[in-house]
Amino acid sequence: MTDHDASIRIAELEHRIGEQDKIIADLSEMVVAQWNKIDLIDRRLKDLRDEFDASSELINKAPEPPPPHY
Repeated sequence: MTDHDASIRIAELEHRIGEQDKIIADLSEMVVAQWNKIDLIDRRLKDLRDEFDASSELINKAPEPPPPHY
């Protein structure tokens, strides 16, 4: 292998590493965006559960309706 061939191979490897670094950064940004979305959905689900539990407690505390024959 000549010095010219070695420098070409090194240049190709550097290019490849640069592309991989860019892809890794893009994937990392995607993961962060997805986790942010998951956290938002998780918080909203918790809010809905709390709201449902609160309304269930109100229903359970409501006076019993009169029997149907009244």
